[in-house]
Amino acid sequence: MKVYTKTGDQGTTGILGAKRLKKHDLRIEAYGNVDELNSHIGLLNTKMSSDFHQWVQDSLFIVGSWLATEPGMEDKITLPKIGAADIELLEKRMDEMEAELSPIQHFILPGGSWEAAQAHIIRCVCRRAERSVWALHELEAVQLEIPQFLNRLSDYYFVLARWVLKEQGLNPVFWIPEKK
Repeated sequence: MKVYTKTGDQGTTGILGAKRLKKHDLRIEAYGNVDELNSHIGLLNTKMSSDFHQWVQDSLFIVGSWLATEPGMEDKITLPKIGAADIELLEKRMDEMEAELSPIQHFILPGGSWEAAQAHIIRCVCRRAERSVWALHELEAVQLEIPQFLNRLSDYYFVLARWVLKEQGLNPVFWIPEKK
């Protein structure tokens, strides 16, 4: 089977179901952002692989699959769903890491190490994905656990960036505005 189909050469793409959408449709934008997010997590995993990050990537494939599903087809497609337990697992992991961290007194500048910087990039891409899912939700109903999961996931990668620096024996760089 060839990767290219030429069916998108006129500016449309197919989603699960029979529908074709313009490549700039909010639905395509939303699952494209989730795909980019997943790729950034894959990059981080080359430096610090974990079963948890593999679970996150698997979860993002579930998210992307639902976003790539034609509205009204939900009952006709058997895919796992993101649920409250997935969100709670992210919260549990954050709580475990935060128990080892000092309280934050200032904003943190992204960076400090390659891994921490990549976690911050993931956080930013995740926030963009979340915004695009909420924009889609204003037009068509989206399972609410999806943007909630993305919201919590961006928080997770913020905490991970801080935790990684601690594990590496490094300190975050705080943003302390100079008074003029």
